[in-house]
Amino acid sequence: MAGFLLRRVGQVIPTLLIISVLVFGLQQLMPGDPALILAGEERGDPEVLAQIRAELMLDRPLAEQYLHWLGRVVQGDFGFSWRIRLPVGELILDKLPVTFQLASMSFVIGVLIGVPAGVLSAVWKDRPADWAINAVALFGISTPNFWLGIMLILLFSVQLGWLPPSGYVPLWEDPWQSLATTLMPAFVLGTGVASVLMRHTRAAMLGALAQDYVRTARAKGLSERVVVAKHALRNALIPVVTLGTIEFGRLLAGAVLTEQIFTIPGFGKLVVDAVFNRDYPVVQGVVLATALIFVLLSLIADILYMLVNPRLRTVSA
Repeated sequence: MAGFLLRRVGQVIPTLLIISVLVFGLQQLMPGDPALILAGEERGDPEVLAQIRAELMLDRPLAEQYLHWLGRVVQGDFGFSWRIRLPVGELILDKLPVTFQLASMSFVIGVLIGVPAGVLSAVWKDRPADWAINAVALFGISTPNFWLGIMLILLFSVQLGWLPPSGYVPLWEDPWQSLATTLMPAFVLGTGVASVLMRHTRAAMLGALAQDYVRTARAKGLSERVVVAKHALRNALIPVVTLGTIEFGRLLAGAVLTEQIFTIPGFGKLVVDAVFNRDYPVVQGVVLATALIFVLLSLIADILYMLVNPRLRTVSA
């Protein structure tokens, strides 16, 4: 197991290196000149534009720009935001708790709804309850987040007045108000996660319930609840763990539309503002941080595999 984990950790560096090349290279295809945006009213002065380009190394070859940026990143320095003149690392650390709170709440909602619904749908296969659960899951997958968010605001904020329509309050300042401001956006994101988890849990459970060890457990006289919970579900959770880590990473990457609708100052809003203002260091830093989170979540998923299914420890040894 230790050797397997060391091999997985060894894959992190080349993966992040490839991602850094792609991020740095592809963003150069974005239309517009950052110097023109930063120059403001003096954009018509060639000397000002030349000075800005020289200061930001925009007049250097791309390879030299990339190596200079990568050298700073290796030292933990993501550079400064061209627009607001703050360290990119400071901006990421400032937005990460907001996005982490929203993603965690959304993920918990998705798991609490999706996994039990998938199990029940598999157990009640081809029954009316199964059809109803699948219909709800299909609705959750196909419903746009912006529409559901607007409908929730109209119902719970405008009509009932139960929850604030937008804004964000840090958890450490006022826990109850913080939960109130993030409950609706978390539910909007969580319904999509729940629908995906439900369908994958159902498929995995159907496969597990058809296995010989399940028939053997039933032949021993074990109750259906024990067969489903102890024997089938434990093995069916393996692909669900993979999907869960991917979904959680996607939530951490920032739900742009949802954060815009509810005015949540997370990763999504930070990236959107940076793209519109051609703030390359912020885009690079956020994407690289997100990639690192995905890689770490993938490593955590591998560890959870072995905890859920002991047979994998022997295979990976």
